[in-house]
Amino acid sequence: MLLVVNAGSSSVKLAVFDGDLREVLTGSVTEIGGAGSLRLGAVARGCAAADHPAALVLAFEVMAAQGVGMGDLTAAAHRVVHGGEALVQPARVTSAVIAGIEACVTLAPLHNPGNLTAIRALQALAPDLPQFVSFDTAFHASNPEVAVSYALPLAERARGLRRYGFHGISYGGLVQHLRSLEALPERLLALHLGNGASLCAIKAGVSVATTMGYSPLDGITMGTRTGSIDGNAVLRLAELHGIAGAARILNRESGLLGLGGHSDMRALHAAGTAEAAFALEHFCYWAVRHAGSMIAAMEGLDGIAFTGGIGENDAVVRDRIVADLAWAGIVPVHIVPAEEERSIAAEAFVLLRAGL
Repeated sequence: MLLVVNAGSSSVKLAVFDGDLREVLTGSVTEIGGAGSLRLGAVARGCAAADHPAALVLAFEVMAAQGVGMGDLTAAAHRVVHGGEALVQPARVTSAVIAGIEACVTLAPLHNPGNLTAIRALQALAPDLPQFVSFDTAFHASNPEVAVSYALPLAERARGLRRYGFHGISYGGLVQHLRSLEALPERLLALHLGNGASLCAIKAGVSVATTMGYSPLDGITMGTRTGSIDGNAVLRLAELHGIAGAARILNRESGLLGLGGHSDMRALHAAGTAEAAFALEHFCYWAVRHAGSMIAAMEGLDGIAFTGGIGENDAVVRDRIVADLAWAGIVPVHIVPAEEERSIAAEAFVLLRAGL
């Protein structure tokens, strides 16, 4: 069996898969460092985990009580948000890979440190257990240079200021799902719509453009993020509120929340206010605007796929976006479950079975 770990700054999500990629157990430990909660399989209770190693110890105790002990695991795999320009393939964890993830901390300061903490905690708890990593940015490494380069001086570009794109594990899983059904079109517009949201132009199964850029802030309207915004507007916010204040506004207080008072799409549907209606309009309008850019990057459109919490469950939003893209032609529309943990497990099993 293989353990998949998705660690955040104060939480860790876990899933266990057997060799046929069937989910055996899933759950999480949240609010690490405070009054947290543990939900794992049939168990749901409060907990107090001081740090990620303590959270993993608790999780392993609960897993063992439900029949999945450490001795049953053949490997572990982690979601790592940022691999930069160098880490663009799933990999076995080595000292060099850890150094590469550390080098990307400045690119993903809210995510990579938590990912590293989980890797090191598991190394301490089970030093002989092979570990693997999958990178959320890796799927977009196929984007052409013209698509990822900002028009900045060379010295600034050399600092790593470029477009990377995110949600890559989700998009990679989406491609594999459609390919397994023999339903993958040549030119696919993929929309990962959730609290974080992005679009991806996928041509012949390969990413050629995506809406997120240097960070997950760019692109379409999101739950609490602005999406694309003029750099001078960002500078003005920093002038008024300081850098930390501007970052808080852009990432935590904007998007659907800033426009309609709720970051959750279901709450906006239920609110019945003019502000909520405008927030919904804004979300769909900018999804369609950016979709036009993705279609241009592919030079046409042969299919559309939705995934993510909103993409899978909100028929109103899906129908509105599809209707507003009717000018691009009538194409098949797919709804694909977002199964990032299963995709991570599949990539790790390939490496494990290859002896890598």
